[in-house]
Amino acid sequence: MIYVVKQGDTLFSISAQTGVPVWKMVYDNQLASQDQLVIGQALLILQPEESASMRGDMLVTGYAYPFVEPYILEQAFPALNELLVFSYGFTFEGELVPPPQDDLWMIEAAWEAGIEPLLVLTPFSGGAFNNQLVKVLVENEVIQQRVIDNLLYTVQDRGYSGVDIDFEYILPENRVAYAEFVGRVREVMNAQGYKTSVALAPKTSTDQPGLLYEGMDYALLGANADNVFLMTYEWGYTYGPPMAVAPLNKVRQVVEYALTQIPKEKILMGIPNYAYDWQLPYERGITKARLIGNVEAVHIAAENGVSIQYDDLAQSPHFNYTRNGIAHEVWFEDVRSIEAKLNLAREYELLGVGYWNLMRPFRANWLLLEK
Repeated sequence: MIYVVKQGDTLFSISAQTGVPVWKMVYDNQLASQDQLVIGQALLILQPEESASMRGDMLVTGYAYPFVEPYILEQAFPALNELLVFSYGFTFEGELVPPPQDDLWMIEAAWEAGIEPLLVLTPFSGGAFNNQLVKVLVENEVIQQRVIDNLLYTVQDRGYSGVDIDFEYILPENRVAYAEFVGRVREVMNAQGYKTSVALAPKTSTDQPGLLYEGMDYALLGANADNVFLMTYEWGYTYGPPMAVAPLNKVRQVVEYALTQIPKEKILMGIPNYAYDWQLPYERGITKARLIGNVEAVHIAAENGVSIQYDDLAQSPHFNYTRNGIAHEVWFEDVRSIEAKLNLAREYELLGVGYWNLMRPFRANWLLLEK
């Protein structure tokens, strides 16, 4: 099902070995042309009408902004059970702030495809997470009730199936009150037949230091939500050194800790649908990685005539190239790394997996998960 390109391979020689038509490999793997093959590249090899059957009974969800290109979203639809529409904010007075672009088309498209759309609530202000908004929300009962009432009205009015709460950088002193807020949202939503999920920063211990982690109580949040979304990505990030975005050994540590706090049937494991391209040498505080797509990463390797390597510990592909005299390092996801992540979720019998995000094409990934 997965073929790794070797020296001398062509699509025609791989087709002769596997019996899969060239056009099918080009389409499934979103190759730029029939000539585009990279040594070390992982190809999904499926016969016409063949299913990869990787999902089992796992639930699959993913985030998307309303400005997503419809054709890109539609590529993911055959794999999805849920669509997390990102995002609604709220003011210090408790009024909801809808996305800048209309979300109704996504809600309607999801239901037409048999997918449940969820409203994502974030404490966004000025394009960033604002923990002062969270502080006011969880410490002021009047504001909190107004937010919950507005959430229920919007879910009913827009046709959502529930709410996903995605708060980050919660102050440590708001840890318990935040979890209680999630519980109150769930109580109100469940009473009307709606669900409530919550996104969790990737912790590996209860007392893990850092503002991203200290306000996240896995046990309380797991108890107060219908399910949780582990944000198991961003080890490699915009301002960090070059490395895998979601190294499997690190992801495993988060999942294993989560299982000590939350029932497995409530846990969704996050998977990144994006990659980073760093200029070298890396200088902390100066270097800023460029955000790219996983399909785009392979195109970059092909354009620069370099081979793709695979890190066995991180279970992630990567490569180096030089353009205009500047060295680069790229880490991304391919069908091998996705297969490894799906196997991890199945190994621990998790509820399923979720993607941040659905904004970039990655057809081979969705074919692995097609219902």
